[in-house]
Amino acid sequence: QVQLVESGGGLVQAGGSLRLSCAVSGRTFSILTAGWFRQAPGKEREFVAAVSWSGLSTYYASFVKGRFTISRDNAKNMVYLQMNSLKPEDTAVYYCVADHERFGSITMRYDYWGQGTQVTVSS
Repeated sequence: QVQLVESGGGLVQAGGSLRLSCAVSGRTFSILTAGWFRQAPGKEREFVAAVSWSGLSTYYASFVKGRFTISRDNAKNMVYLQMNSLKPEDTAVYYCVADHERFGSITMRYDYWGQGTQVTVSS
């Protein structure tokens, strides 16, 4: 089993930056893909980014437009999402996700989800 715990969310002004962290515990050796989803009030969850556990491949939603960077630190069992040039429309609960499958598409389903961390971007 795998457990995910997010942190680093908060309130930031438009144009600012935040770094989200995800602590991965449990059977981390079995994880092949980790990533981030987000969900704004009244909207469905949407894919943000993913990274192969090897760190060799990364994938991003088009709305990121070079502003976000996903990374992982296997030695620390951590996954990060560096968010720069934040916009009000980035306001959402951000969820860390992981799965035993290799990344196939942005519609890939994930077996493991964190509790979420709130990101609020003010105008």
